[in-house]
Amino acid sequence: MQKLQFKIEINAPVARVYNLMLGLDNKQSYEEWTAAFNPTSTYEGSWLKGSKILFIGTAKDGKRGGMIAEIAENIPNQFVSIHHRGILDGDQEITEGEAVELWASGFENYTFEELDSISLLTIDVDIPEEYLDYMNGVWPKALARLKELAENMS
Repeated sequence: MQKLQFKIEINAPVARVYNLMLGLDNKQSYEEWTAAFNPTSTYEGSWLKGSKILFIGTAKDGKRGGMIAEIAENIPNQFVSIHHRGILDGDQEITEGEAVELWASGFENYTFEELDSISLLTIDVDIPEEYLDYMNGVWPKALARLKELAENMS
């Protein structure tokens, strides 16, 4: 696993960025910024600490898949830590084996800071080496879309 970090300044209050990022008021906001990863990205489950959450999408072959995770921490408007636990293959949850070992035990952490009227969002994520190029390309696109959503709300 390699650790990657992405930062973006967003001209919007932290509470708005946090809400939009997690899709708390409207899951569609989560789906809009994560479409950079997969146009069908969504989640099932809860953002509450200790909760199981599935990050899912539909593959090109029409099969549902994604990640199984646990919310390790959620301090509203400050910090969210996602602990990857396994993969979803169709309706099958796989939590052990070679495919899972790539991602399991990895973390994805979101840190929210408000500096005057600007929000600084920092993403720290553990990525298997073979996905580094992809993630280095897609995370900035996803965060740019989140910034656009947060800054264009009236």
